[in-house]
Amino acid sequence: MPKPIIDVIIPAYNEELSIGLVLKDIPNTAVREVIVCNNNSSDNTANVAESAGATVVHEPTPGYGNACLKGMEHVRNKEIKPDIIVFLDGDYSDHPEELTKIVQPIIEDDVDLVIGSRALGNLEKGSMMPQQVFGNWLATTLIKLIYNVTFSDLGPFRAVKYNALLKIDMQDKTFGWTVEMQVKAAKLKLNCREVPVTYRKRIGVSKVSGTIKGTILAGHKILWTIFKLI
Repeated sequence: MPKPIIDVIIPAYNEELSIGLVLKDIPNTAVREVIVCNNNSSDNTANVAESAGATVVHEPTPGYGNACLKGMEHVRNKEIKPDIIVFLDGDYSDHPEELTKIVQPIIEDDVDLVIGSRALGNLEKGSMMPQQVFGNWLATTLIKLIYNVTFSDLGPFRAVKYNALLKIDMQDKTFGWTVEMQVKAAKLKLNCREVPVTYRKRIGVSKVSGTIKGTILAGHKILWTIFKLI
């Protein structure tokens, strides 16, 4: 089997302190291109990412999903499309060197979507707020009840076949991105799997769980997305 073409998409908003570390730890021999989607950062994120060898695209409209969609647009315009897209956050909470473990079920077992599960893996104390843990539990429980597909996490570190990603037809522009992908994959009866990943305290303050407003907005959007897609 020929070596798969893997591109990495990293949404990033004000991550100048962490993005260089993320890029350094990505196994370069495994990936073709790393695309950092600069989401209207007011710091030096874009320059740091470019200096570290990433392709930087700019999405001025705020929103996690907006940034990811900009990265997908960049990939869509490439003459040779990837076989696999990996999504990874830019805050250094994930361990980028685990990318090879994330893509392995796709390469070896023809899985469509792989979620890096923090719930199944090694979670550093304090790396997830209680509201995040509860929100993940509630969302994955609802997905199980409604769609009869078992997930343990909505973790951002994930890999998906490019053709499957096109079928999923991602639309969400903000906090519902991860759950939309999983719910649509469940509805399409795609072959999904989780692998345990290691998770540590992020560098800087979370734009979601770091504020009460962000937590409420994200929780509302996740639940709204689950029920909207029924």
